[in-house]
Amino acid sequence: MLFRVAADAVLVLHLAFIVFVVAGGLLATRWRWLIAIHLPAAVWGALIEVAGWICPLTYLENTLRRLAGEAGYTDSFIEHYLVALIYPAGLTRALQFALAAFVVLLNVAIYAWLLIVRPRRQQPRPSGPRR
Repeated sequence: MLFRVAADAVLVLHLAFIVFVVAGGLLATRWRWLIAIHLPAAVWGALIEVAGWICPLTYLENTLRRLAGEAGYTDSFIEHYLVALIYPAGLTRALQFALAAFVVLLNVAIYAWLLIVRPRRQQPRPSGPRR
């Protein structure tokens, strides 16, 4: 029972990590210190997709499920849980590149706004005599 609960916890953590990778830049607009955590996470998420690797959290979840007497799965977390919901035909390399491009472009847009546009809007007006 403990291994199953642990596997489910890893599943929830994995999903939260994916959501953070995709949209964590939005949180960084509110809490700037998250940039130091989000940028490496976003790079990792895009790299996993482009390289076709399987995330270590997938291996951890599968190991815990097997220890709980359940069957694991051989594909990636995204293929097993998310693609079946969003893309029933399955995950292809082209789709992996599209997912990675989406993550990168979304976060580039968020950080461009955060680092370029937003500071310009917040610049103080020059002080001087008013007429």
